[in-house]
Order: sequence, then structure tokens, then C-alpha cells
Amino acid sequence: MIKLDINSKTTEVDADPQTPLLWVLREWVGMTGTKYGCGIAQCGACTVHLDGVATRSCSVPVGAVGDSKITTIEGLSADGLSHPVQVAWLQHDVPQCGYCQSGQIMAAAALLKSNPHPSDGDIDDAMTNICRCGTYQRIRAAIHTASMLPSKA
Repeated sequence: MIKLDINSKTTEVDADPQTPLLWVLREWVGMTGTKYGCGIAQCGACTVHLDGVATRSCSVPVGAVGDSKITTIEGLSADGLSHPVQVAWLQHDVPQCGYCQSGQIMAAAALLKSNPHPSDGDIDDAMTNICRCGTYQRIRAAIHTASMLPSKA
């Protein structure tokens, strides 16, 4: 059994330690907000936070997580809507197909935690997640808006 701290709750899973964290979250724990995109850590759809750092969960073996605190999109805010990034995402109508959005939101939240007032260049450097719909300008605008909102998370 592997003990995990997911969204501030201890969860035990009976998984091979080499199983990617993404699959443990989705298949063993039932948290399907974290998405599978490419499986090679390129697209960012599977982004979660490990101790506050945006991490592509498809490339992290669950056995390597150890005592790290895992935060998924389900744990970013209590109601799924009140984190400043989530508020700004809705204000700017960022999602189109929506598939990349949980990973984008998690990456943006980690960016704002480490850099509360990023420049356009900072956002471009940090936001390496792929959006098939091309909402990059809306993502940038939403991050700027979120940087001005009070944190509730």
C-alpha cells in the first residue's frame, strides 16, 4: 500500500510504485479532473501540484511521491470556483473545448503563488501547457486578472 496526501486527505492505494501518479489519481482514487493528454509530460493536461510546484503527473511514478502534498484541480478550492484563477478563467471565458483547462489552471495557480504579479514574459515562460483551441491570449489576460484578485484558497 502506498500512502498519499491528496488535497489534504490521506489516501492509501494498492498500486505498483512505477504506476504514473496520473493513473493512480484517475483510476484508483477517482479524481478525474486531472486529464490525460500525451503521456510524455509535453502537453500539461495532467498538471497537479506537488508541494505547491506545478508537476506533470503522467511522468511521476506514484512511488516517487513520498510525503509530498498533492493538490489536484478538485482541491484547488472548496467549491471549484472560488480560487482567483478559477474566477478569472470564468470572467475571461477562457475554456473552449475545456480539455486542457484543469492543467492550465493548476499551472497558473502555481505561477501566481511563486510570482504574484507576473509580466507577460513571465506568463509566457511559465505557461508551457498546450491549448488546442489557442486561447493563449485569454489565458494571459485571466492570469493578470487573477493576480489582482484576493486569494481565497
